[in-house]
Amino acid sequence: MSDSPHLTLIRRVYESRMAPEVTSEVMAPDLVWDITPGFPNSGVYHGWDSVAADFFAKMTEYESFGPVPEEFYADDAGHVFVFGHYHAETKTGNTADVRFLHLWTVRDGKAVRMQQIADSHVLQEALKG
Repeated sequence: MSDSPHLTLIRRVYESRMAPEVTSEVMAPDLVWDITPGFPNSGVYHGWDSVAADFFAKMTEYESFGPVPEEFYADDAGHVFVFGHYHAETKTGNTADVRFLHLWTVRDGKAVRMQQIADSHVLQEALKG
């Protein structure tokens, strides 16, 4: 299957590693960012500025943390499903690979929602030190 425009848009987010010039172009002003309960900094964030300041900026316990997408799927209703894992290295020297599923919703060429499902237990154990 060739990439749909929605899949291409979301793939850019991962390939850019959330580069500001890409997120400013791709994320809708009314973006909803929904992080699984139990995951560090879990909650529902509204707008990219909140995601950056209230989610990502508070991830201070990591030496490095990032998504590694493995598979992308798109449907005809503007959804893009991304299966992969986070690779995390904590400041205490622990590492973890944590499976995730991201469900993105795209409308009018912008990402309007990202819903995360992740194995928060694995990450919480790595953070224990």
